[in-house]
Parts: sequence; C-alpha cells; structure tokens
Amino acid sequence: MTERKKQFLAFGLPIIFCLTGILLISIFGLNLYQKSAFEHLSKFCELIIENNPETEQQILSAVKEYLTSAPEHSDKTLFLARYGYRSTQFYNGTVTDFFILSSIIFVMISGCFLASLWWMNRRKKLRISELTDYLELINIGKEKIVIQTKEDEFSGLQDEIYKTVTQLIYTREAALKSKNNFADNLANIAHQLKTPVTAASLSLQLIQNEMPDLRTKQIKKQLERLSVLEEALLTLSKIDAGTLPFEYSKVDIYTALTLAADNLSNLLQKEGVSILIPDKGCVEITGDMEWTIEAFLNLLKNCMEHSTQNGTIHCDYSTNPIYSEILIWDEGEGFYPDDIPHLFERFYRGKNASSNGIGIGLALAKSIFELQNGNITARNLPDGGACFEIRIYSH
Repeated sequence: MTERKKQFLAFGLPIIFCLTGILLISIFGLNLYQKSAFEHLSKFCELIIENNPETEQQILSAVKEYLTSAPEHSDKTLFLARYGYRSTQFYNGTVTDFFILSSIIFVMISGCFLASLWWMNRRKKLRISELTDYLELINIGKEKIVIQTKEDEFSGLQDEIYKTVTQLIYTREAALKSKNNFADNLANIAHQLKTPVTAASLSLQLIQNEMPDLRTKQIKKQLERLSVLEEALLTLSKIDAGTLPFEYSKVDIYTALTLAADNLSNLLQKEGVSILIPDKGCVEITGDMEWTIEAFLNLLKNCMEHSTQNGTIHCDYSTNPIYSEILIWDEGEGFYPDDIPHLFERFYRGKNASSNGIGIGLALAKSIFELQNGNITARNLPDGGACFEIRIYSH
C-alpha cells in the first residue's frame, strides 16, 4: 500500500464521510421544510374552502399562480408580516425533529473522527508489530539483513534499526571469525609444542638411564607440566572451534562422581584425603559421560589440593523438574575473596593455587558444563571450606 493511499484512508476518507453526512442532512432538512410548508398551505386552503365553497376554483388558481411566481417575489416583504404574524407561528412540528437532526450530525461527525483515530492507531500498531517481529526473527537468525523500506512516521526508526542490526551482524561475524582464528592459533601452538616436548622427554629418558640425579627429576617434572598444558590447549581449541566430540546420553551423577574419584585414588591416598559420595539413587543428566567425569575430576582435584591433612571432600546432588544440582566442597580455608570472580578464567592462578597448576582445570570444567546446558559457581561456606555448585538444566 502506497503512502498516498494510506494518507487518503487516514484523512481523506473521514472528510468524505463528513461531506456525505452534511449532504444527507441537507436533503433531510429540505424534505422536512417542504413537508411542513405543504401541510400548512393545504390546511389553509381547506379552511377557506370549507367556509366559502364557491371560492374553490379561485383558491386553486391562486395556489397555481403562487407556485409559478413565488420565486420572483421571494425577496419581497411577506404579506402576513404586515399584520404582525411570524414564521414560528405557522410551524406545528416538535423540537424532536431538530433534536434528531442535530443528533445525526453529531453522531456522523463523531463517528468519522473516531474512525480516523482508530485507523491511525491500527496503522501504528501494525507498523510497530512489523518492526518487532523483524527484530525477533533477527535474534533467532531466521531473517535476512534486508528490511522493506516504507515511508511513514516510523521511517527514521526503521532506518536506525536497519543500521543497528547490520552493524551487529557484521560485529558478530567479525567476532566469530576472530574466535575461530584464535582457536586455530591455539591448536597450532599446541601441536608445535608437542614435537619438542616429546623429543625432550625421549632425550631425558636416555640421560636418566646414564646418570640419574635430582636435576633430571626437576626437568622431568617441568616436561610433564608442558605435556599437560599441550593437552589442555588442544582441548580448549576444540571447545572454541565447536569441534569437541560430545556424545550425548543419560549420565548417572553418582557413577560419574565415583569414576572421577577413582581416577584420583593414588593422589588422594598420598595426600591423606578422602571423598564422601552418598548414593541417592538414580539421578541422571543429559551429557557426555567421559567429559563429565573429566570436569568432576578437575573440581575434586582442586578441592583435594586445598584440603587439610586427613580432610574430607563432600559431594551431594539432587534434582527437580527444572535442573539437577551437584555440590562439591572441602574442609579447607576456602577461596581468597578477590579470587572468586576470576576462578573460572583461563590461566588464572589464585593466591592459594597449587604450584603444579597451570590455571586450566576450572576453566575447562566450566566449558564442559556449559556445553551440557549448565553452569557452575564457586563460593565459600559459612563454616569454612570452598564449595562448587553445578546446575545442569533440563532440555
């Protein structure tokens, strides 16, 4: 629909309705006047003829002459006015006739005005709804950048929306490209590290066979850290690129926690720390069993590193129609308050971080839970100890 047509429907149509109403009211008023004049003349002639029957022909001739000559004498002083008669004395109608006429005028003008307001309001609502639907489709990625141009009072807003959406799409594409480049570079760095680390490890084994000493043990320890870092970088690059192999299935929380604890059994025994995992029956989440175990293992290891001698790591879990919740906490000193906002950042190492850590474990756990429609937070318990809270939401 063109803009001129819209303006005509909004303004021209009500004016046409008003003019049509005035014309109809004028016709109605003219008919009312003619009917009244005809009735008065008929009564007057009838009264004269009843009193003077012999004047019937003269009266009818006079009426005929009046009808043919009245327009010529319409501008002269009326005959009866000379004797003090007024036009209001000859009308036998009621005020109702004029009330009806006025009511019709009021209703028609009001109707046209309200119809005009309704049409304009409807146009605005439809236009706003159109722009809103466009933004909703953009947000879910089901609409192209192009938006149909329309010239109306919303043209300025439409142009700004178009510019903003276009800029956001370009920014998103640039961010995705940058993220993919970062993931590729991270993977390249990890692969480049793998070769010299492997060569250095082989050379160290030969040296250890010939002359084992304390220095070779320190070198071996650092090479092991480099190997862990290389594996972590590869995993993070796959997460960033969206290529981490996830096999979604039902994962029993008790089973995943138990297997993660089993993988730490040697370290737990060495540190004198135990893990308490209650069996609360079958509580399942949707995710990848291997990566869920990996995430739990990193959290349990973090708790183990900050537990006291002969301390206990506690686990608990529950479920409701919205999400499943897993709690893992220790009996240590808890997190340093300034570290809590940064715990899940990559390569961040807090004040109480283990000397062997590289700041990857918690970030990796967070990414794994997010890929499984979940999140993780950290806090200190009122009675002491650090607590991780994981929520996996139902699909």
